[in-house]
Amino acid sequence: MMRSFQERVVKLQHRLGEVNIDIALITDPDMIYYISGFWGFLSVQDFGRPVMVIVPKSGSCTLIVPALESGMARAMTWIEDMRSWMDGVGGEWVTPLRDLFGKYKRLKIGIERFKIPAVVSERLRNEVPGGTFVDISDMVAEMRMVKTSEEIATMRQAGQVAIAMCEAAIKTIGVGVPEYEVSLAAIAGGTRKAAEFLASEGGKEFFTPMIHYLQILMSGPNITMGHYKPTVRRIQRGDPVYMCFCGMTNFKNMKLGFDREVFVGTVTDKHAKMYETAIQAQGAALAKMRPGAVAEEVHQAANEVYHAAGFEAGWRTGRGVGYSFLEKPELKEGDKTILQSGMTFAVDGGVTIPGEFGSRVTDSVVVTETGFEYLTPFQKDLRVL
Repeated sequence: MMRSFQERVVKLQHRLGEVNIDIALITDPDMIYYISGFWGFLSVQDFGRPVMVIVPKSGSCTLIVPALESGMARAMTWIEDMRSWMDGVGGEWVTPLRDLFGKYKRLKIGIERFKIPAVVSERLRNEVPGGTFVDISDMVAEMRMVKTSEEIATMRQAGQVAIAMCEAAIKTIGVGVPEYEVSLAAIAGGTRKAAEFLASEGGKEFFTPMIHYLQILMSGPNITMGHYKPTVRRIQRGDPVYMCFCGMTNFKNMKLGFDREVFVGTVTDKHAKMYETAIQAQGAALAKMRPGAVAEEVHQAANEVYHAAGFEAGWRTGRGVGYSFLEKPELKEGDKTILQSGMTFAVDGGVTIPGEFGSRVTDSVVVTETGFEYLTPFQKDLRVL
């Protein structure tokens, strides 16, 4: 696995050289893992305790990390030049940043514009007053669009974790059951499946099986409330129950999209039609997915189904997934990316009438030489419990 991280850096350095960027400052947690192998406490970015990887267009990389996490980082990363800093001591993280950048007067620096913490970008402008900042977001996004066979294998495992969550949740759903109990069951089911995979592999790569996230779950009259979270509301007969496992499906740092909806006891004809339309729209999009297809045309295929059924079109039918929950390309109007074998997507079908009813289904898939394969192969026909 370490070789994969190193090969990614070589690829990034080659691209930096092509566009004459001297050095890249990586601060996005997903990208830090992608090239260094270090992950875990990267949420410290939100607390003014940044982790950074500096990648010059040639030569060795540097990992800057808080001292508290340095032992873990050393065990995880292949990068030899690791510089740690302590809170409240010697200028903290600014000191290693100054050591690396302060000697330059003129420098073209690559950053992910919307991922770099403001405190870091402001400090960098002070330390390198003659520096020119270039957004490399598209560059690094393109590097990650086509997955390797090793990455796809991990995403298949992530799909099984997602399915285990869904199965556990469905077994819990019933009249009188609080919404939060459904979510707790999903977390436990996913964690046990993830632990099963990790234990069978020896558990030596510092990955945790623990599934966590404040799940998106809606039932009954709250079914159209977007990204609603589970409450103490008790499920009733006739309720639809919509479960989104997207933010929860994160196994070995590979992330997928996966949604399912079920009905408790009964379903009206109108709501059944809406659900079937969501399934059909997703199916139309999936039928278009193959190498050579254009991303926006996949989206248009789903919209044709919505229009024919008398519903409004969706603004996006899918998104790239992998090391982040949202990657390029996206299945939406204006994205003219040509699909390639090895690209991975979360593909949606959904119909919503605000204040009345909503249906949604999402699966993650990988584009193959002949079409696509499911990463989340789980039933999605109309299901009344």
